[in-house]
Amino acid sequence: MKKIVVLTGAGISAESGINTFRDADGLWEGHDVMEVASPEGFRKNPALVLDFYNKRRRRLFEVEPNTAHYALADLQSEYEVTVVTQNVDNLHERAGSKNVVHLHGELLKARSTFDEALIYDWKKDIRMGDFCEHHHQLRPHIVWFGEAVPMMDKAIEEVSRAHILMVVGTSMQVYPAAGLVHYTKKNVPLYFIDPKPNITEDSVPNLTIISEKATTGVPKAISLLKNSK
Repeated sequence: MKKIVVLTGAGISAESGINTFRDADGLWEGHDVMEVASPEGFRKNPALVLDFYNKRRRRLFEVEPNTAHYALADLQSEYEVTVVTQNVDNLHERAGSKNVVHLHGELLKARSTFDEALIYDWKKDIRMGDFCEHHHQLRPHIVWFGEAVPMMDKAIEEVSRAHILMVVGTSMQVYPAAGLVHYTKKNVPLYFIDPKPNITEDSVPNLTIISEKATTGVPKAISLLKNSK
């Protein structure tokens, strides 16, 4: 069975109603990104940061996976599929994807500020005074600016084993997706789904560009993929 690795970013979740990472002015939901997505911001105002992610977490219970999420999950009947996502939502899992690598963490988990290996499933708000078993404050299980990306080695391993690579909803020029594509084996087909692609097909070997949003572009890419068997 051939292995497909799919790199996904904010664009695929945006169609389900989850706001993208930041606006054109650099703000995220009206906040300076470093206020709510950095260790320094958490140390300075932990209550603000917790409230910010509590709102993001609550939003997850108001949205549903879209046709792109379901189309990728359906691929599992014919291929070995691994989704490597920059998104912190659980829409891939809810659509049925079994193998999902979260590069930037997960909203539905919390972790200890004392021991980052202590990670808990968490569906409610995280509040000041919510402690781990060592009596230290819990924080969102999110990779913030300036922090290591612990799942990067796993993502590189998956990409290096791929027979086919698909990039959906994330720029080919923004880390980590741009870096991960360089770990593919030679002659691996690459499908890039983006409504405003910033590269051309002659700039990358074996590249097929589908200039559409995820919900329409992913099914088209899958159709091309199956027809090329």
